[in-house]
Amino acid sequence: MSHLAAANGRPVRFSTLKNGIEGITQRMLTLTLRNLERDGLLARRYFAETPPRVEYELTEIGSSMLPALEGFTSWIRDNWPRIDECRRAYDVRGGETAEAGR
Repeated sequence: MSHLAAANGRPVRFSTLKNGIEGITQRMLTLTLRNLERDGLLARRYFAETPPRVEYELTEIGSSMLPALEGFTSWIRDNWPRIDECRRAYDVRGGETAEAGR
């Protein structure tokens, strides 16, 4: 959603979204975008060109969600070092092995 939020009401091409999300597969991005469209958060436009072009844009309801996402994103940014530290400690303990010992 952040790439669409940064677009400021302009449509964003599928390829731009894919290139902006490190490690995402085409299939996973397609499924995610379909679900967001199904939920009414995105509008999808298909252009029958050669090659075909697909663009996505936040809907009114999708845009109305941005303030809540900004708060969550801020929380993640502030707490990421602690989350990363907890993950490393968990991994050092052996993760699921540590769970079995409880």
